[in-house]
Amino acid sequence: MALTHTPICAFGWKAVDFRLPGIDGKTYGLADVQGPKATLVMFLCNHCPYVKAAIDRIVRDARELEGHGVGTVAIMPNDVVAYPDDSFENMKVFAKAHAFPFPYLIDETQATARAYDAICTPDFFGFNQALELQYRGRVDEGGREEVPGARRELFEAMVAIAETGAGPATQVASMGCSIKWREGA
Repeated sequence: MALTHTPICAFGWKAVDFRLPGIDGKTYGLADVQGPKATLVMFLCNHCPYVKAAIDRIVRDARELEGHGVGTVAIMPNDVVAYPDDSFENMKVFAKAHAFPFPYLIDETQATARAYDAICTPDFFGFNQALELQYRGRVDEGGREEVPGARRELFEAMVAIAETGAGPATQVASMGCSIKWREGA
């Protein structure tokens, strides 16, 4: 699993719409998950040790962000043939085990991950009310470890975006496992 870092935030970049199936049997587009004040689009998977280490913090933050008017969605972009731990059925198990409060979608064609220029799991895209990118950072400084007293960078950034429409000028890139692209895709 190659460690990968996300690029610097391209402030103002517009969110791209999608139509993806969720583990709950529904199909979702951007408008279905958009919050009244801000929207968080995350690329996650089930097998990545960085996701596994941070998932409970991610779920906690998403649950609390809902009260700030932030809509959240998670998209699983990996090649499930090469990485069966990320299969649709395993997505259901993973989401249930961690009580996801947001839709968990599969990007079977990987077109959405490519449209967002997603790099790794986890990869976070925080948008303001106008769906302009304002955050492309990390959850916190923990990475694969929980750091007691760590600043909740993702949470703080999304609250600021919901309140002011702007994200922090200084952001630390997220890191995680590279997205597992299908061969020839």
